[in-house]
Amino acid sequence: MIELPPLTQIPNQAELLVTHEAIHPFVHRTPILTNASIDRKAGAKLFFKCENFQRIGAFKMRGAASAALRLRPEERERGLATHSSGNHAQAVARMARELHIPAYIVMPHDAPRVKVAAVKEYGAEITYCNNTPDERQAALDAVVRQTGAAFIHPFNDFGVIAGQATCAMELIEDTDVVLDTIIAPVGGGGLLAGTALAGRYFSRRAEVVAAEPKAVDDAARSILSGRIESNAVNLTVADGLRTNLGERTFAIIHRYVSEIFLVEEQEIIDAMRLIWERMKIIVEPSCAVPLAAILKHPERFRGQSVGIILTGGNVDVDRLPFGQS
Repeated sequence: MIELPPLTQIPNQAELLVTHEAIHPFVHRTPILTNASIDRKAGAKLFFKCENFQRIGAFKMRGAASAALRLRPEERERGLATHSSGNHAQAVARMARELHIPAYIVMPHDAPRVKVAAVKEYGAEITYCNNTPDERQAALDAVVRQTGAAFIHPFNDFGVIAGQATCAMELIEDTDVVLDTIIAPVGGGGLLAGTALAGRYFSRRAEVVAAEPKAVDDAARSILSGRIESNAVNLTVADGLRTNLGERTFAIIHRYVSEIFLVEEQEIIDAMRLIWERMKIIVEPSCAVPLAAILKHPERFRGQSVGIILTGGNVDVDRLPFGQS
């Protein structure tokens, strides 16, 4: 196991390369899929980086592994802790199991059942809370005081950002054409910040853009205002994108992401269904937000080679949004 030094500032190219090497034993190098039918509909050549095939079913495994490997041995032995509605919770729980240490996870009462079940299966101890930022943090603080476990933030951590950057690094390296654009969804911003850094350091020309549900458009408003904005409510089918940006993710996104496209709830659902039906793969609603943006703005992407990060596939199949009447 390669132990990594802590990151106290925006990671540079060399640090991303070392991170990619270090987390290799804990993650899959996920495939890139294409689909001629969706290409025709979009008017562009799309390359889907399938993190729904990642360990724990989402890209979050990358950031959790990167952050955990940056802890000192005496910090790690007391266990890992975090708050999350699902995918990051699973990643921290799985990484703790890989390292043979305990995991303590704070989850909201309304977290998707499939994600709660997976966290339990990985052996983590779950503390439930109401789904507000303040209550999540208060519950986490109590757990950390009681256990001494090391907190791995879901996104606002340079180690996590470095891990998430490895997804786009692989996308750039494994795609057989030069990408014009890379698009990722944005919630807390860890993936988008990492994607922006990967694009800057490793791509010849790719512009990094993002997509976000209009119902929780804090990232788009933050880019416009130059400061971190928040949402009064967080109701969106894309449950993985309900969080606000952190100061570290915002600093990178504000500098390196050129545009954030907003999509409606029905557009997300329609794009999700399209992926299920045409590509024959399972993706969760958050995954579909970038494709929804491309289909909504065909003039922006027409004729381009576009890399899309499909972030995860942890969906409750008993509650599919496009199966509801």
